[in-house]
Amino acid sequence: MLVRIDHSSERPLAAQIAAGIRGAALRGEIGPGDRLPSARALAESVDVNLHTVLRAYAELRDEGLIDLRRGRGAVVRPDFDSGATALAYAAQKFIEVATTAGLTTDDMINLIKENSTP
Repeated sequence: MLVRIDHSSERPLAAQIAAGIRGAALRGEIGPGDRLPSARALAESVDVNLHTVLRAYAELRDEGLIDLRRGRGAVVRPDFDSGATALAYAAQKFIEVATTAGLTTDDMINLIKENSTP
């Protein structure tokens, strides 16, 4: 399965879908030119609303990971940068863990500044 959803999580479903697809790209499970499942098929397989998948696909399009074309569906861009994908994925994981730990955005920024090399 391309993505797994935790319906009990506080994390928005669309964000979970987008993260799952980013992770699949990072792990090499999907690559340039690969078609993603139709939004309807993915929505049915993970038991979410069609518009939730469309939001996730729009987020991935805006990040430059996929192209969305009417009649063609969602396709991994031939020029997607897996380094940028990996960085976005790591950033999302950091934010998820930090938020769970109760850190604010300012706390996260300070933590990054404290741990960066000059």
